[in-house]
Amino acid sequence: MKANILKVCFSLSLCIGLSSCTNDFGDINSEYANVTNEVLQADFTGLVNRLNLAQRNIVYQTDYMYQLQNNLNADFYSGYFSTATGGWNWNNNYFMNSGWNEWIMKNQLEESMQRYVDFEQTQKKLYANVDFKGSYAVFNIIRVLSAANVSDKHGPVIYSKFGQSNSDYSVDYDSQQDAYKYFIRDLSKAIEVLQSNLGVEDKTVLKKSDATFNGEPLSWAKFANSLKLRLAMRMSYVDPVGSKMYAEEALSSPVGFIENNAQNAAVRYGSLSPVYVVIYNYSDCKAGASLTSYLNGYNDPRLPSYITKATDSDVANQYIGVRLGIDLGGSKDRYGSFSNNIAQSAYGDYFSQTQGLAKLYTAAETWFLKAEAAIRGYAGAGDAKTNYERGVQTSLEEWGKSAAYNTYINDATSIQQAYVDPKNPTNNVNLGNPILSTITIQWNNGENFERKLERIITQKWISLYPNGSEAWAEQRRTGYPKIFPNIINNSQGTISTQGFIRRIPIPLKYRENNGPGYQRALQTLNGPDTGGTKLWWDKKP
Repeated sequence: MKANILKVCFSLSLCIGLSSCTNDFGDINSEYANVTNEVLQADFTGLVNRLNLAQRNIVYQTDYMYQLQNNLNADFYSGYFSTATGGWNWNNNYFMNSGWNEWIMKNQLEESMQRYVDFEQTQKKLYANVDFKGSYAVFNIIRVLSAANVSDKHGPVIYSKFGQSNSDYSVDYDSQQDAYKYFIRDLSKAIEVLQSNLGVEDKTVLKKSDATFNGEPLSWAKFANSLKLRLAMRMSYVDPVGSKMYAEEALSSPVGFIENNAQNAAVRYGSLSPVYVVIYNYSDCKAGASLTSYLNGYNDPRLPSYITKATDSDVANQYIGVRLGIDLGGSKDRYGSFSNNIAQSAYGDYFSQTQGLAKLYTAAETWFLKAEAAIRGYAGAGDAKTNYERGVQTSLEEWGKSAAYNTYINDATSIQQAYVDPKNPTNNVNLGNPILSTITIQWNNGENFERKLERIITQKWISLYPNGSEAWAEQRRTGYPKIFPNIINNSQGTISTQGFIRRIPIPLKYRENNGPGYQRALQTLNGPDTGGTKLWWDKKP
């Protein structure tokens, strides 16, 4: 993190609403404070910029903001990444750094919720007689995606009550259970709108602002329906009836899903990837040992696209990761500097130096969601084996590895590889250790439900890379794939080492600035506000 972390105090317009707040944040619309209405109105500038920025900051495009929003939590907890920097080991060793974690909610409140309000105010002021229902529908998809990311990390989330302060200036959170109902509702409404005829002005705003689908309303509708299926499956253990109902609604929708890589939802930053900066410029982020143990064990053709070979003399020309929650020896150079690297992540579109992409949803996820829906008996899901194999094939295509498909999908023997730490044998995971998975790649119809689920989710997890937020959520929901537990646990007993971290506590800033709202949010947690309390949907027996 190379820039100073901004310390801001939300104003009432950001719905935190404490009378003691100052104006440190300034005018929400300050970026246009000296711009005339005529300029904002020309080419729909005031609308286009807000919708465009809301997309490009679903995953922060600024490197240090991304690092705090995602990288130091979900990216690491998912098993994808680790660190060689001792200074980042607070979160990694389960000692929660509230100042870092506040950027999760800060992103949602400022980059989706508030920009929506700004968009609405501009539209009513400058284009009161123009219908922008398609643009609002797209904005609502962004709001759902951003709020779901917050909820899947914290639990309670400010969503339906955003901008509605109580008499004591507090704002209410939605419980995660209620939030999911709102998410499904808003996605369903967006799908309906985006299938209807849109006005010329509306289409113009979408086209000019769209950093994801080039202004195609039906592509956004497919994305919304795909997200609906994702959220429905997330409910599978806590509310199997609701999960089945919402999933079958999505499965039967004529709008369809994102099913091939040409349809993928990946936001174009228009500049370098923040992931690139964190990995290569900062050297703060390394490949995770759990990830490399699967990719090596499976002889996975995506391995050189995900990870670069080590240059460290102890493991030169090997693909090897760093285990999370270990003693780093006080120096980032122990596990990889710029010139003597152990576990650098690889180049590629998602890590581009010039045209970075934020991976939101790709076609492989649809096929794995349908595969799981099929083994759960959901109507319209199709055949589990076909869906599973299509998911693997689509992921290989995404990474340019189609030629390896037949060999890979018919591998019935390869399993997760043991892990050898080249610097400290204390961190080794040897063959026979029950934390290693025995799941293979080839589909086996004769296996039980749990083995089928593990196979689906393990391949899904590999395919989701580098989307750590979604990968961490699915690992908590299902228990798969099997990832390595921490060696060091500084949570003071609030997080189980073998049970892993389950959520991120609500940061101090939001506890202090919205005390009454926070206290009410606590009542929805069904446990203390610690990293060991399970989320509403985290109910697998």
